Amino acid sequence: THDPKFDVPLLEIALRLPLAYVGAMGSRRTNDDRVKRLRELGLTDAELARLHAPIGLDVGARTPEETAISVAAELIAARWGGSGAQLRRIDGPIHHDVDHGA
Repeated sequence: THDPKFDVPLLEIALRLPLAYVGAMGSRRTNDDRVKRLRELGLTDAELARLHAPIGLDVGARTPEETAISVAAELIAARWGGSGAQLRRIDGPIHHDVDHGA
């Protein structure tokens, strides 16, 4: 939402639940402020480490549509154990056989 009065309480709850993925949009400065507020609410380093923020992969996104693709790409990489690196720069198999209970 880009509004700490909504984001911080929601993230506080989400990071304490056994969710597979928790991400939040925003600049690095926004994220630093968000993490500071979450820490003040008592979240542990382990809980904060689960937060994917700023969310998305660096694909050079400029438009909302490109940002959505960047976020979707990170979600897919997290689900299947991908690195987000260019396939031509990776040795080994392209497809990952990771079971996340999907």
